[in-house]
Amino acid sequence: MSTKTLKTIADIRAFFKSNETPIYFISATNFNLLGMDEWVNNFKYISHIDCFEGQHPNLFSPKEEVPHDEFQSIEDINNYLLQHPEVIEYIKSRSVNGKAGKALFLMFDEKTEELARGLGLDVCFPSSKLRSFLDNKVNTNRTAEKAGVACVPYVLSPVTSFEHLRKVSEKLGDSLVVQTPYGDSGHTTFFISNEEEFNTYKEEILKEKEVKIMKRINCYGTAIEGCVTKHGTLVAPLMTELVGFKELTPYKGGWCGNEIYGNAFTPDIREKAKTYTQRFGDQLRKEGYKGYFELDFLIDKDNGEVYLGELNPRISGASSMTNHALFAMTDVPLFLFHLLEWLDVPYEVDVNTLTNRWAQAENMDSWSQLIIKHTRKTLEFTTEAASSGIWEMQKNGRIKFKKMDAHRQSVVGDNEAFFLQITQKDDYLYEGADMGILVMRGRLMTDDFQLIERAKRWIKALRMQYRADMIDSSLLTEEELMEAGDFKLL
Repeated sequence: MSTKTLKTIADIRAFFKSNETPIYFISATNFNLLGMDEWVNNFKYISHIDCFEGQHPNLFSPKEEVPHDEFQSIEDINNYLLQHPEVIEYIKSRSVNGKAGKALFLMFDEKTEELARGLGLDVCFPSSKLRSFLDNKVNTNRTAEKAGVACVPYVLSPVTSFEHLRKVSEKLGDSLVVQTPYGDSGHTTFFISNEEEFNTYKEEILKEKEVKIMKRINCYGTAIEGCVTKHGTLVAPLMTELVGFKELTPYKGGWCGNEIYGNAFTPDIREKAKTYTQRFGDQLRKEGYKGYFELDFLIDKDNGEVYLGELNPRISGASSMTNHALFAMTDVPLFLFHLLEWLDVPYEVDVNTLTNRWAQAENMDSWSQLIIKHTRKTLEFTTEAASSGIWEMQKNGRIKFKKMDAHRQSVVGDNEAFFLQITQKDDYLYEGADMGILVMRGRLMTDDFQLIERAKRWIKALRMQYRADMIDSSLLTEEELMEAGDFKLL
């Protein structure tokens, strides 16, 4: 590894173009870091799902399935991959000077860390133990308090009954939002205003030692990503978040996409979100964390206040948006600073200058992504699926496949979109299953956060590319039902 200090963006670009260290992103899919292989030499994807059906030059997916317990999480998938003979041989065959290289994961646990070490891989993220501690939604609020970052009015408490919930949250009013410490917001955020609603979620709430109870506010969701470095916290621009659209997700509080564009939100909101993200990142460093993270902020529609929603101490579903925006293409993607921290490369960066430059409207182009889930309460077996690549909208409202491509930059105009396939032929479709990601130029929501007709037309046309047979779940074995799964892949 070079010991030369990297002093300019050009130096950083050149360093990664000549990188000799094998670097792997190991996950269910390569969605979150799609395109990083074009910035970083020797960067490869090891994926359980080959979203490009063998056509991506830097993606390795084992061909033969070996016996394993049914997957309950992305961590299980990664642990399976790290024990797969084909993956082990692939990593060994690419070692440089006897070193296996570096490993990146979307999600991992202590077993993943152990398996990676066994293969000689260095995990380029803070420990699973620290990430799990920070990922706890209760601890996130405590971290925010130390950082001076505003949260929606809340209390942290165990809950033993509906009456007890009312008592501990008396100052928050009658309309509440309750979150359990872990899990995707679509599954673990509960809107409660009466005992009947409480009873719907009672089992999940009562089993927790402590939950976050918030005042329910009328708000917009947003997302912003940052990177904790030795020089301070770098911050990317604030982007909108699509939440709970019934056309995309069955979950009322479920994330289902983002938009990034110049001058999103008012200058005051953008500045406050940037300042809060820097403060939070600086506090994360005090907690022992370094590298990439994502924050969700909630913008109160009634008074314009900016509140922290939650922390993802990792790359996220918004990372592809951040790392493909115009400012990233002009300079370098935010994620490369994460790699610099974990490759222990001496470098210099003025985080404030770079953050402020990235925030300027002229350094942003406009893109949107939609996360399309199966929204029906059915179990189906997929017989046809839309392929990854560029799709074109026809005048009759139908779409046709134009070409296989891994680059969203290949999208031209409003009548084209890039689609990344997640659900494939012979996969199960169940309520909440990720079908794929649709990426388009321009915005897909109005200023008051409603889906525009263009978005609805594309969603409908894309769903029409899927064919599936209905399944009577009562006829399936327990093992087959487990295979259908019910966890988030992105």
